[in-house]
Amino acid sequence: MHKLIPVLLAGLFLLTGCREPEPQEPDADRRKSPIAIAQTTHQPSNTYVKIVYGQPYKNDRQIFGELVPYNEVWRTGANEATEITTTKEIMFAGETVPAGTYALFSIPRKEDSWTIILNKELAQWGAFDYNSKHDFLRVEVPTLSTDKVTEAFTIRFSDIQEDSTNIIMEWDQARVKIPVTFSNP
Repeated sequence: MHKLIPVLLAGLFLLTGCREPEPQEPDADRRKSPIAIAQTTHQPSNTYVKIVYGQPYKNDRQIFGELVPYNEVWRTGANEATEITTTKEIMFAGETVPAGTYALFSIPRKEDSWTIILNKELAQWGAFDYNSKHDFLRVEVPTLSTDKVTEAFTIRFSDIQEDSTNIIMEWDQARVKIPVTFSNP
C-alpha cells in the first residue's frame, strides 16, 4: 500500500499540472482609467454603432507629443485597445466597413491630420502587440487644435443626421472628426 501512494500522488500531480490555464481577463488592477462607451442607433437603417474605450485624464500632463508620442500607433484611449462595433455596413471616413467589431487605433500627428486604423485583431492590451498585418483599413482624417482643454479623453457621436453622423475624439486641445455614413434600408 505504501508503494501505491507515491504513484497515486504522481498521477494526481500530472493530471492537475497538465491542464491548460483558464483564459484570464485583464487584471482590473492594470486598468488605470475608467471604461467609457459611446453609442448611437441610426433608425432608418436600424444600425447600432458602439465604441468601448478606456478614458484617461490629462491630470496636468503634456498629452500629445509626450504621453502619447506623435507618429506612433496609439490604442486611442487607455487600458485595452479601443473597439468599435457596427451591426450593419457603414461608410467610415469614406471607406466601406462591414458589420463587425474592430480594434480602433490611431497615429496622432503634430500636423493637421491623424491616421485612423481599424484592425481585425481584438482583445489587445494597449498597442503593445499591434500588428499592421491585421489592419482592415487606414484612413486620414483632419485634426484641429482647440482653445478649450478637454480633461478626460472623450469619444462621442455628433451632428446626427438622417444618413450620417460624426465620431468626435477630444483630449487636451486636440479634436478629431471621423465622418460616418449609413445605408438606408
